[in-house]
Amino acid sequence: MPRSLDGLVLAPVADQAPGQVGARTRFAYHERDGVVWADYAGGDIVRGYLVGTRAGDRLDFRYVQLGTDGGTASGHCVSAVVELPDGRVRLEESWEWESRPGRGTSVVEQVTVHGR
Repeated sequence: MPRSLDGLVLAPVADQAPGQVGARTRFAYHERDGVVWADYAGGDIVRGYLVGTRAGDRLDFRYVQLGTDGGTASGHCVSAVVELPDGRVRLEESWEWESRPGRGTSVVEQVTVHGR
């Protein structure tokens, strides 16, 4: 199983649609005893939170966020935890909004002290 997410900062590798998580968004992850949670902000996101579970290399969580436009949104995400050859962590995500129509995939990777 890839290493713990606790204390890691992850960022999207590419921008999503406007008003959603983007390359300037940062996720601060925590993990303990199969429970994962994170807070995130940056870009078009003022504040976001996620909470869920981890079983092996699979995360299953729900998220809620506030955008810079004042709108809120929530959804569900399932992610595969992958350890990259350089030792960083990547999450390969499949998500679906629950508060509005839409679904998609995204990738977030661990940010190093040098920014990526």
